[in-house]
Amino acid sequence: MKEFLDMGGYAAFVWPSYAITLAVIALNVYWARRRLTQARAAARRRIAMHEEGA
Repeated sequence: MKEFLDMGGYAAFVWPSYAITLAVIALNVYWARRRLTQARAAARRRIAMHEEGA
């Protein structure tokens, strides 16, 4: 197991790369969900305004 974690001497480059990649993916999911929530709220506001005017 230690050999795997050492990555043939490249662990100092490999593991931070994995961490950065995971962080970017997590941020991408967070930002997408937040944007979806904002878009749904905007759509609900537009629908409510349209119904009030009708």
